[in-house]
Amino acid sequence: MKKATKWDVSEYLATDEDMAAYLNAALEDGDTSVIAAALGDIARAKGMTQLSKETGVTRDGLYKALSPTGNPSFDTVQKVVRAFGLKLDVTTA
Repeated sequence: MKKATKWDVSEYLATDEDMAAYLNAALEDGDTSVIAAALGDIARAKGMTQLSKETGVTRDGLYKALSPTGNPSFDTVQKVVRAFGLKLDVTTA
């Protein structure tokens, strides 16, 4: 019997462009749990310890807030997005 290996998207987010495209796709989906999970995936790809230092949010707090069941405050989202070197942009639909 073959065992399936666990697939983790954070292993494939190698460039800032990959991360921006991934986050944009999550934002287009509009589901807040998808957006939080995407931010968490990017955070793991970048390194949660470094992100914690840059945002002033604890690692545990980041893991909790950026999970699919998390509910990050807008302040946390802004800190995380800025730490990624990205920005949120609004356009007309």
